[in-house]
Amino acid sequence: MKILIFWDIYGRVGRNAFLRELPTLKQKYSPDVIIVNVDNISSGRWPIEKHLRELEKAWVDIMTAWDHIFDNMERVGEYLNQKDARIIRAANYYETKELFIPWVGEKIIEKNGKKMLLVHLLSANAMRDLVYNPFLKLREILQKHSQETFDAIVVDFHKEYTSEIYGMGLSFDWEISFAYGTHTHIQSNDELILDWGTGLMNDVGMSGSLHSVIGADLSSVQARFFSGINKGKIEQSLDERYVVNGAFIEVENKKCTLIEKIRIRGKL
Repeated sequence: MKILIFWDIYGRVGRNAFLRELPTLKQKYSPDVIIVNVDNISSGRWPIEKHLRELEKAWVDIMTAWDHIFDNMERVGEYLNQKDARIIRAANYYETKELFIPWVGEKIIEKNGKKMLLVHLLSANAMRDLVYNPFLKLREILQKHSQETFDAIVVDFHKEYTSEIYGMGLSFDWEISFAYGTHTHIQSNDELILDWGTGLMNDVGMSGSLHSVIGADLSSVQARFFSGINKGKIEQSLDERYVVNGAFIEVENKKCTLIEKIRIRGKL
């Protein structure tokens, strides 16, 4: 099974760069499934329906998003509530009677005669939201699907600490096909296939303005570095020199056999 993964399409520059490069990447890799994160796709913040529809038209199969999307429910809620919405949120939010958390944190994708389970998890360390233990949640999800047969099981783990992706991979070696970290926006150089066939990568990296502060315009975040004050909202960088980061993986019999980093630079 061939899978293309892109993390954090950041703002206008990231959207346009990704949509420009995607046809060539599809031709090169002939993927069965394309996974994209959309946390910052609209102006460097939570997505709006228009931009999600653009990705659908580009044949993106599934999108992931964690807490940011809840800040913009009035503009995206109708889309999210559709049964065929191609998006999942983190699976390990607490489900309580006091607050209903919309949509799902895992999804089965069947395409080209292949069947993949995608799970999206949020770290319980150094994050804004308080969530259920992601390691225990992954164990529960795998047990729930234990009677099903998958060609691949992929985990998008939104986390801060680099140790967490290795802890997850080693804990679930052979049970999952590939676990990749997200959140730092910086592509890591540590791709690894473990003894029993689980592939790991600490961060796939963002797609957005290359000359930026991980996608943001320097002027909107510079005060944080010099004074420690979070002053005003973060603005997207519109510098048209871009980078498109991603990863291509191949999976056979649920084991990862290839991890190839994707890093493309250009100018709109």
